[in-house]
Amino acid sequence: MIGWLKFTNTVDWVSEKLGTIASWAVLLAACISAGNAVVRYGFDFSSNGWLEIQWYLFAVTVMLGAPMVLKRNEHVRVDLIYGSISSKVQVYIDLFGLAIFLLPVMGFLFWLSFPLFVKMLLSGEVSSNAGGLVRWPAMMLLPLGFGWVFVQGVSEIIKRIAHLKGLIVMDTHYEKPVQ
Repeated sequence: MIGWLKFTNTVDWVSEKLGTIASWAVLLAACISAGNAVVRYGFDFSSNGWLEIQWYLFAVTVMLGAPMVLKRNEHVRVDLIYGSISSKVQVYIDLFGLAIFLLPVMGFLFWLSFPLFVKMLLSGEVSSNAGGLVRWPAMMLLPLGFGWVFVQGVSEIIKRIAHLKGLIVMDTHYEKPVQ
C-alpha cells in the first residue's frame, strides 16, 4: 500500500501544478479580455483570434483545474444527507461515487474525446472564423483533462481505502455550500 500512497502523492503534485496553470489562465484570460475590449472600443480594431484564445484559456481553467478541485474535495456534490453523516460513512459514499460514477464517466469522455483530438491534430483544423486559431490545442485539453480527472479519481480511491485501513489520516471535513 505504501507504493500506492507514493503514487497518490505524485498524482496530487501533478494536479496541484495543473491547478496552478489553470489559476494563471484565469488571470491571463481576464487581461486578454480587458485588452481586447480597450483595443476594440478605443481603436476600432479586433481579431477573432483574441476572442478564441479567451475560449481556449477558459478550457484550460476548467479542464486543468478540475483534478485539483477533486483532490481538494471541493467538487460539486448532491448534498441531501452528506453533511450530516459521520466521516466514515462519507468516505464510503465517496468511494461509491468515485468508483461507480466518476471513473466510468471520465473514462468514457476520454475515450470519446481522444480520437477527435487526434483527428484535429492530423488535419490541422483551423477555426472557420477569419483570423481564427488552430483547434487542436483546445481539443487536446479535453482528453488531457478527462484523463487526469480519472487518474485523480483513482488516487482518491486509494487514499480513502488507506484512510479506512488506518494508514493515513484524511481531512474529510465537508462544508455545505451556502444556499
